[in-house]
Amino acid sequence: MKQPSRIARQAAQKLALGLSLLPLAVAVPNAVAQTANVTLYGVVDVGVSHVQGIKGGSVTQLASGIMEGSRIGFRGTEDIGNGLKAIFTAEMRFEGDNGALGNRPASGNQLPDRLTAGLPPSVQAALTNVAVGPSLGVNLTNKLFDRQVFVGLITPVGAVLMGRQYTPGFEIVSRFDTFGIATAASASQLASIPAGVDIRADNSVVYRLEKDGMFASALYSFGESSSGSKRGSMYGANAGYQSGRFGVGAAYNERRDSLGRKSLNSAIFGANFNAGPATLYAMYAQIKEPNPAGGVELRAGLVAAGVPGILVDTGVLPRLMQDARLMHVGAKATLGVGSLMVGYTQSDDKRATNADAKSYGAAYTYPLSKRTDINLAITKVDNSANSQVLPGSNGYLGGVTASGGKDATVTQFSFRHKF
Repeated sequence: MKQPSRIARQAAQKLALGLSLLPLAVAVPNAVAQTANVTLYGVVDVGVSHVQGIKGGSVTQLASGIMEGSRIGFRGTEDIGNGLKAIFTAEMRFEGDNGALGNRPASGNQLPDRLTAGLPPSVQAALTNVAVGPSLGVNLTNKLFDRQVFVGLITPVGAVLMGRQYTPGFEIVSRFDTFGIATAASASQLASIPAGVDIRADNSVVYRLEKDGMFASALYSFGESSSGSKRGSMYGANAGYQSGRFGVGAAYNERRDSLGRKSLNSAIFGANFNAGPATLYAMYAQIKEPNPAGGVELRAGLVAAGVPGILVDTGVLPRLMQDARLMHVGAKATLGVGSLMVGYTQSDDKRATNADAKSYGAAYTYPLSKRTDINLAITKVDNSANSQVLPGSNGYLGGVTASGGKDATVTQFSFRHKF
C-alpha cells in the first residue's frame, strides 16, 4: 500500500490536534459567560395624544414616550472577585412614532409671551427663530446614547460610576412623583420651559450607596473648561429611606454657568406612605436660577446678530431666570387588575411675571401581560394670566399654549411593551 505523503501526515496530525482541543475551545467562552453577563433590554411606548389649547385650537398626534421614553439599552456585570463587581450601561432613546433620535414640541419654536413681550420685533424674531426657539425639544443634537451611558465599580462600601447619568435631584423627583414622571399629569411638566430640574449630567462621577432601605448618591459633573474647573460644572446629592410602608427623601442640584456663576439650582423633598387601599405621595421643590445656564452663549449670539448688549442684559436674560415653588400630592391604588393614579400639582412663580399654573390629572394602567400594558391619561392645566404651560409626557416636551392664560387639556392613550 502506498504510504501517505509527509504533507498528508502533517495535515492529519493538525486535524487530530484540533479535534482534541475542541472541548477546551467550547469550555473557555462558557467559563467567561458565567462571570460576565450582558443584557439587551428596552421599551417601546407609542400612543395617541390629543392636545387642546395650542395655536389653532387642538392637535391629535402619534407620540412616543407617554408612559416611558422608548429606548434600547445594554447593561452588563462582571464579578471580578474580592467583593467587587464591574458594571456598565449604554442606553439610547428612539422615537417609536417615526424612528428619530429626538423630538420637537407640538408648538414648535413658539416661546412664552412673557419672554418676548415688549421687545423690539427684531429681537423677538431672533429669540424665536434663531436663539431659543429652535433649542426647544429633546436630543436635538442626535446623541446616540442620549439617555445614559456609564461604567463603574460596585464595592462593599458603595458604587463609583462615570459617564452620562441621572442627577440626584431628578432621582428624587421620579421617586416621589405619583405618576413616576409619566403622562402629562407628571409634576415636572409644570417646570419644563425652562427646565426646573436637570435630568442628566454629562462628564459625571457618581458615588452611590444602598443598604437596608437607605439610599444616597453624590454627583460631580466636570465643566471641562480650560478657564476654570467650576465653569460649566454641576454637583448634587440626595439621601433617603424607602420601606414597604413609607419613604422619605431629599436632594439638591446646583449648576454653574460657563463663567462659573451659580445658575440653575433645585432643592427637592418628597415622601410616600402606603395607607393600605392606596399609596399617598407628596413632593415639594424650590427652583432658582439667578444666572441662566446658557445665558453667556445666548448673549454672545444675540450681540453677534446685532442686538445691543445692554438690551440683552436688561431685557432678555432677566426673563430667563427662575424663582418658583413646585408642590405635588397624589395617590396610587389598585383598581381591578390595573392601577389608578390621581394627582394635583401647583407651580408658584415668585417672579414679577407671576406665571402660576395648576394641573389635575388621572391615569389608569391595564396590564395585558407581564411585559405589555395599555394606558389612558387625562390632564387639565389651569394657566394664570402670564402662564402658558402645555404639558408633554415622559419622553417629549409639551410646549406652549396659544397665549398667556390659555388653559390646556391633554388626553393620552398609550400601548407599552417592555423587553
